[in-house]
Amino acid sequence: MRKIELEIVALSHSITQTHSYAVVLGEVNGLRRLPIVIGGFEAQAIAVALEKMQPSRPLTHDLMKNFMNAFNIELHEVVISNLQEGIFYSKLICYSNEETIEIDSRTSDALALAVRFGCPIFTYENILNSAGILLDDPAGKKSGVKPVTPTISEHEKGAEDDLKVLNLDELTQLLQEVLEQEDYIRAIAIRDEINSRKSR
Repeated sequence: MRKIELEIVALSHSITQTHSYAVVLGEVNGLRRLPIVIGGFEAQAIAVALEKMQPSRPLTHDLMKNFMNAFNIELHEVVISNLQEGIFYSKLICYSNEETIEIDSRTSDALALAVRFGCPIFTYENILNSAGILLDDPAGKKSGVKPVTPTISEHEKGAEDDLKVLNLDELTQLLQEVLEQEDYIRAIAIRDEINSRKSR
């Protein structure tokens, strides 16, 4: 089966499941998207790596990367290899001493490691066909799949509005507090609000 390369294009609160997040993978040089619902811890692990934040101590996926590096195991690629009853299954394709090793993994963990190693993410055509969504073609071509419009949940909107009423000193103090609590997703939103004010 032909592998299709994907990249992470979005990470947000899930609008279908409470207390969950959705990571959206986009087809490289294509219009299809693959949304995957993940837990809060996994979303945080992906967000920390995407934003290149440095936690005060290693998160589980950082520890895994350090362990693999210590034993000269290279994560070559991640393959989302199967979809059964709405659950995605993935494999870590690793190299060690000129030997290729496939390791089963939860997809959320595989994505968190892929971001840390900077390795490509792939899936197969049949998985994109069954679980993917197609965006409108900017060239005007019609598709048979209903396009998805990105939305912000009420929870996210409220959190953004809360930040806007705080001054810069209060935001800086809040950023330190949430970093101490290791709430990195909230920290990213606060950091972005601080940066947007400084650039004005």
